[in-house]
Amino acid sequence: MWLREELLKAIWHAFTALDVDHRGKVSKSQLKVLSYNLYTVMKIPHDPLSFEEHFNDDDKGPLSNEGYMPYLNRYILDKVQEDFDVLEFYRMCWTLCYKKNIHPQRLIISDNDAFKVWCIFNFLSEDKYPLVIVFEEVEYFLRKLMEAMGTGWCEERFTDYRTKQSTRSWLNVWELIELVGVTYFSKDMDRQILSMCINEVFSELILNILKQGYMMKKGHKRKNWTERWFVLRPTSLSYYVCEDLTEKKGDIVLDQSCCVESLLDKDGKKCLFIIKCIDKSFEISASDKKKKQEWIQAIQMCIQLLRLGLLSPHRDALLRRRELRQKQQLEQEDLAERMKNLQAANEAKQRQLEDMRMKMEEATAKAALEELRRKKKQSDLQDRYRLDLEREKMVRQEMEEQMAQKSSELEQYLQRVRELEDMYHRLEDALEDERQAKQDEEAMRKLQARLLEEEAAKRAELEQIYLKQQRELSQTEAEKEELIAEQLAKERELQAASQQLDRLEKERQGALEQYQEVSKKLERASNKTKTWKDKVAKHEGLVRLIQPGHKGPQRITNWGLASFTDIELEQRKKTWQEKKNQGAQAQ
Repeated sequence: MWLREELLKAIWHAFTALDVDHRGKVSKSQLKVLSYNLYTVMKIPHDPLSFEEHFNDDDKGPLSNEGYMPYLNRYILDKVQEDFDVLEFYRMCWTLCYKKNIHPQRLIISDNDAFKVWCIFNFLSEDKYPLVIVFEEVEYFLRKLMEAMGTGWCEERFTDYRTKQSTRSWLNVWELIELVGVTYFSKDMDRQILSMCINEVFSELILNILKQGYMMKKGHKRKNWTERWFVLRPTSLSYYVCEDLTEKKGDIVLDQSCCVESLLDKDGKKCLFIIKCIDKSFEISASDKKKKQEWIQAIQMCIQLLRLGLLSPHRDALLRRRELRQKQQLEQEDLAERMKNLQAANEAKQRQLEDMRMKMEEATAKAALEELRRKKKQSDLQDRYRLDLEREKMVRQEMEEQMAQKSSELEQYLQRVRELEDMYHRLEDALEDERQAKQDEEAMRKLQARLLEEEAAKRAELEQIYLKQQRELSQTEAEKEELIAEQLAKERELQAASQQLDRLEKERQGALEQYQEVSKKLERASNKTKTWKDKVAKHEGLVRLIQPGHKGPQRITNWGLASFTDIELEQRKKTWQEKKNQGAQAQ
C-alpha cells in the first residue's frame, strides 16, 4: 500500500494552496471540495454526512488544519485501497497548488515536467512540515539528471549555488522547480533533452522502473519469437508491444522462488537467458552479450531484494541516506558537544591558571614583604619561607602535569580528526571510482541511443511499406465495391427476370388449362360427329363418290380408313384452328 506519509505530502500542498492568508486555516466549503476530490480520485465511497457531523460545531467560520487532520485520517486515509491511480491523485493535488506558486513563462520546462519534479520533491523531501528538501538530496537529484543527459557533474557550479544559499541548507518545492527550470539548467540546454531526462528520473524514482528496453521473447503456444518492450519493476517484468506502454501483452511476476539462468545459443537465437517461475518459464533473447548480462544482473537483484523483503530499492536507499545523515548529524553534534566541553574545560583551566598567577603575584608581593621582614627576623623565619617556596614549586609542577595531560587529550582529539579526514579522502576516492563507472555506463547508453536511432530509421522505412500496402488495399476495396455494385445490379435483373418468368409460367398454366378445356370440347364434338356419321353411314350410305385413290399410304381417322382426302383434312384443321383462336379471344 502507498505510504501514508507520501499521500499526506501531496494533500499538504493542496491544503497550503487553499490557505490564502497563511494562517493554517481553510474555509469549510473549500475543504468540502478538497474532500470530494480526494474521495473521487482514491475511489472511496463519498460520505457527505460524516463531514457535517465532524464539523457540526462550525458552519461558517474557517476550519484549522488540526481539525481537518483527524477527519482526513479517519474517513479518507484509513479507507484507501491499492486500486486507485496514484498519479491521478498527485495531478489533482498539483492542479490545486501550482498556479499560485510558479510562473510558467519563466521556466524552460513544461507544466508536465514541473509536475514530475514536484512528485520527485515529495519523494525526496524530509518527513517534516513545512516540506523541504536538503541539499544532499538536491545534489542526488541533479546528479541523476546529469547522468541521464550524459554530461559530467559540475561540482563548482553546484557549490557556487549552494554558497549563495548559505543562510540555510534546504529548498522548498517551488525553489527546486525554479532550480531545474530556471537557474541551474537554463543555460545552453535543449528543452526536449531536459524533458526526456526528467521523465527518465521520474520513471526510476516514482514509477519504480529499474530497467527497460527491447528484447525478443519466445511464445508459449506458437513458439515463435516476437520483439517486445520489457519494463523491469521490483516485483514484475512486464512486456508491451512498443515503448509507449499503451498495449500490455503480459507480466512475469517475480517472487522469492524465481530464478534467472543463462542459455546457450539455439534456433538461430543468440544471447539467450531464461526466467523460471513456479508455473512457467520464459525464454528471452537480448540484443548483445552486455545487454544480456545487465538484464540478468538486474533481475537477480530484484529477486534478491524480494528475498530480503525490500520491495522498493529507491525508497530503501532514501531511508539509508536519511539514516546516514542523521548519524553524521549526531556525530557532528557529539563532536561539537565534546569540543564545547573541551573548550569549557580549557577556559576553566585558564581561569584556574590566571587565579594561580594572581595568587603567585600576590604571594610574590607577600614574599617581598616577608623578605624585608625576614631580614629583620631570625633564621627560623627564613627556613619557613623556604619551605613555602618548595610547596609552591610542587603546586606548579602539579599544574604543569595537568597541562601536559590536557595537551595529550587534545593531541588524541586531533588524531581522531585526522583519522576522520583520512576516511573522508578514502570515501572521495570510492566516489571517484563510482563516477568513472557511471561515465563508462553513459558511453554504453550513448551507443544504445545510436542503435535506437538506426532502429527508428528502419521502423520509418517499414511504415512507408505499410502505407503503400494500405493504399493498395484501399484500391482493392474500391474495386471490390464496384464488383459488389455490379453484382447487386445483376441480382436485381435476375429478380426481375425471375418475376417475368413467374408471370409467363402463370400465363402458360392458363393457356394449358384453356388447351385442356378446348381438347375436351373437341373430344365431345368428335364423339358427336362420329355418332352422326355412323348414323348417316347406316341409313343413307356413303355420300361422296368413290374415285381412284393414290398408291401411297392411306390415313386412318375416326371414320375409318381413307374417310377424308388430304385437302379435306387440311381444311378441317384450318377451321378447327380458327374456332380455337376465336374462343381464346372471347375468353
